[in-house]
Amino acid sequence: MCDAFCQGIKDAGNEYVISDLYGMHFNPVMSEQEYLRDAYYRKEPAPADDVLAEQAKINAADAIAFIYPVFWTEAPAMLVGWFDRVWTYGFAYGDKTMKVLEKAVILCSAGNPIERLEETGLLESMKKVMLGDRLNERAKKLDFIVFDNTSREFEYRTQNWERNIQKAYEIGKHFFE
Repeated sequence: MCDAFCQGIKDAGNEYVISDLYGMHFNPVMSEQEYLRDAYYRKEPAPADDVLAEQAKINAADAIAFIYPVFWTEAPAMLVGWFDRVWTYGFAYGDKTMKVLEKAVILCSAGNPIERLEETGLLESMKKVMLGDRLNERAKKLDFIVFDNTSREFEYRTQNWERNIQKAYEIGKHFFE
């Protein structure tokens, strides 16, 4: 999904930067010092270098995409930790220095069919957390796209594979329109 999305961006003549949190060994654990800084709305001590690097990537971008598999109606712990550490006071809230991006999109894969996510209210919950809290007012245009039926235990995954890859490619290709 990520590769197809990026290929679409590239084929449309745009550039992208990937933060592969696992590949870069990003530390998702907020330290006590980081917690106390944000809990008391302070800017000191300064964020760690890995956090500053991610913040610089965001401020250099026009748009941002989060691509992940859903775990228990949530982003993986690595990404949740990224938000905990990167969305600091003084950057993402308070007297913020984070620029308002033109667009932010969530591309997530879910094992369940979209109908089940809608019927149970889980889809709305996922959207409220990601769009209503984490991305709220941090981008002019927000989108949340689910690639459903992707669980390895079901044949739907194989049946829908090409459709999902093409969908990710098209989203990337038209991402900056």
